[in-house]
Amino acid sequence: MDEIRRDLQSVLNSKFGKGKAIILIGPRQVGKTTLLKKLLADAGENNQVQYWNCDEGDVRTMLSEVSTARLKSLIGNSRLIVIDEAQRVQNIGLALKLIHDNFPDLQLAVTSSSSLDLSNTINEPMTGRKFEYNLFPFSTNELVLHTSLLEERRHLENRLVYGLYPDVVNNPGDEKEILSNIVSSYLYKDVFEFQDVRKPAVIEKLVQALSLQIGSEVSFNELGNLLGIDTLTVQRYVDLLEKAYVVFHLHSYSRNVRNELKKSIKIYFYDNGVRNAVIANYAHCELRNDLGALWENFLISERVKNNAFHNRKAKYYFWRTTQKQEIDFIEERDGAFSSFEFKYNPNKANAKCPLTFAKNYPEIPFTVITKENYTDFVMDV
Repeated sequence: MDEIRRDLQSVLNSKFGKGKAIILIGPRQVGKTTLLKKLLADAGENNQVQYWNCDEGDVRTMLSEVSTARLKSLIGNSRLIVIDEAQRVQNIGLALKLIHDNFPDLQLAVTSSSSLDLSNTINEPMTGRKFEYNLFPFSTNELVLHTSLLEERRHLENRLVYGLYPDVVNNPGDEKEILSNIVSSYLYKDVFEFQDVRKPAVIEKLVQALSLQIGSEVSFNELGNLLGIDTLTVQRYVDLLEKAYVVFHLHSYSRNVRNELKKSIKIYFYDNGVRNAVIANYAHCELRNDLGALWENFLISERVKNNAFHNRKAKYYFWRTTQKQEIDFIEERDGAFSSFEFKYNPNKANAKCPLTFAKNYPEIPFTVITKENYTDFVMDV
């Protein structure tokens, strides 16, 4: 398959040469290094570029014990430095600050597959010195622009089952093997290497439990009882999984209307294929009893990706009452709210907005998303 252009590429291109480091964060295997190398090639600077991979021990040592004099000998006449998997380096923020402050004509580009410790080590030293972006698996928008709307719609059922990791999309027929490798080799790598994780088997069981609860409210207390750990440990492990870009959460939306759930959360996976690989279920859509949950996870993750790739800031919620009236998804962007209900079957496109919600939030538009109109929801149209 020809190279698929990432939506984030134009955003990053516009930031090169602006005097700030570019920080690109996202899961492993989603193409962060590939994207940066493409940007470098477009810039025509290949002869003045250095690539430092922090998965290599000598690179980690070099950046952990760096000094200005040492940096001058390492950087030389380079115009751009790419530092890959920066989360592996202790106190990486100080090294980045030293590079940024002492080499004003150098473009610094940094990737990380985890924000487990990166936020704390980078944010303070690099305040005012960086642009930070997230990269995730391919988006529907990117694939439509690469082929066509009709072609991508034909692949919908495949996307619901196998997801959109670049390697999966580019190697049809090998999806199961690739996803199995991602889950076994990469998914938990940064979590397990984090210093306070002592029970990796418990985290794997937690991810399996979460994969069976997408679209449902999550109880940390119930998860703790299931896994034999306390509630606070469950919360900490979920937080680690979010920082490793395995899952993300939505809070319940509430403005103090009677009977609204106020403190509930739902948890979703960034990729359907990873979710299905965790439970080893690659059955076709027509054979699944979790199709509604897959549809919900797919649409929400696609919306999150598309907003991120176009540098749009948004907040996301779900809504539910104690009487089980519910709305799947609420988005707040630039102060404006929109609500959505997800129904895979187009015959359910006439689903009505819950009366309690319509009465208390008449200003919030309500839309039902089915497989007939889903591209309007996940793309820039």
